[in-house]
Amino acid sequence: MIDENVNLLMSKRFRGFFPVVVDVETGGFNEKKDALLEIGALTLKIDEHGHLEISDTFACHVEPFPNANMDPKSLEINGIDPFHPFRMAKPEAKAIRDFFKFVSTEMKQTGCSRAIMIGHNTMMDLNFINAAADRNKITRNPFHPFSTFDTVSLAGLAYGQTVLSRAAEAAGLDWHSGKAHSALYDATKTAELFCGIVNQWRDAVGPVWV
Repeated sequence: MIDENVNLLMSKRFRGFFPVVVDVETGGFNEKKDALLEIGALTLKIDEHGHLEISDTFACHVEPFPNANMDPKSLEINGIDPFHPFRMAKPEAKAIRDFFKFVSTEMKQTGCSRAIMIGHNTMMDLNFINAAADRNKITRNPFHPFSTFDTVSLAGLAYGQTVLSRAAEAAGLDWHSGKAHSALYDATKTAELFCGIVNQWRDAVGPVWV
């Protein structure tokens, strides 16, 4: 059993970085021109046995910024109607501020100094979040500007799979293709995958934060 303050263990696990699993749905692949349409994110914590697990969640639909490009092929894949009245989408500036507030509030409880993004092909998610923050002149971005953890590499190492659905199945996780391409669902599966790999390593070699 671990007798330290469990919240503060996270500040030791990743060199002071606070891990946040993120997935975004967009209107294309160009973060400067294409719309950010949905954000899904999960924070992580360390339990009394030293294992990572999901802590809290954030989900938000985002209004396309003015003159944003939206590729019909991308919208067909993610199934988003950007202007559907029941999306309850937030203006991009408010969505990003709310997201950063969620991350910062959770991070302060752990003693970590900066957030680090986890994702599947993480740089796309990070680039879209950074571009939205820059577009709206939001300077207090809690995320490291370029360092990330990518489950593509980790899953390739652990399971020989790089596609999220195949990696999740190889890890013994449930996968529902009908729910895929929802930001929160994909982020949840990415979080489960990341936690599983890190926990396997912890069980094999023992704690690495001491």
